[in-house]
Amino acid sequence: MSESAELARAEGVARTYLQGGRPVTVLAAVDLVLGQGQTVALLGRSGSGKSTLLNLLAGIDRPDSGRITVAGVEVSALREPDCTLFRRQHIGFVYQNFHLLPGLSAAENVALALQLQGLSASAALSRARESLEALGLGILADQFPTRLSGGEQQRVAIARALVHQPALVLADEPTGSLDAQSGAAVLEWMRERLREQGGTCLLVTHSLAVARSADRILTLEAGRIEERHGDFAW
Repeated sequence: MSESAELARAEGVARTYLQGGRPVTVLAAVDLVLGQGQTVALLGRSGSGKSTLLNLLAGIDRPDSGRITVAGVEVSALREPDCTLFRRQHIGFVYQNFHLLPGLSAAENVALALQLQGLSASAALSRARESLEALGLGILADQFPTRLSGGEQQRVAIARALVHQPALVLADEPTGSLDAQSGAAVLEWMRERLREQGGTCLLVTHSLAVARSADRILTLEAGRIEERHGDFAW
């Protein structure tokens, strides 16, 4: 793959948590560069720090040391209100547990990302319905999350993450609740949207099949990132 402009960078990022009163290092001096328009898969065993890294890149959590830059902005140095605004404008996040608002319909959950950008409620709902229709959820747009299956909720969460055309999409097991066929279809839809928008995606997965659909494959082990080339076992 040809070189692409840099979209995000982590330099010497470390994160330690207290567990049972003892410090546990999850990330140790992580270095990472994501190119504009790339889809990058991140593999790692449970507890290796994959979700922690996504939260740091999004500015949801802060590193103990090191710096994180997204779209030319040092996210790790932003004050919380500025970080929240930056995240709303430039980052889409697919949470492993969906984080859909139970009091809003599927369409309203997706539209909220657009309304936070200043789009009118009617225009936001129209675009939200288009996204849900493309993911096979058109007839469920007015259903509340509790009436949806896990796979349906996952697709709503993916639509919400991409609808405002963010520069960076962070996806935590985006196909974890989908069967292989549905997961492949949703991944292809994501790739098409990202290509259209010129967006970058870092997706966490346990699936080698999902990882091999990405432009690059990274592994996170012992708090550090390595890039993988060719066939390998995990």
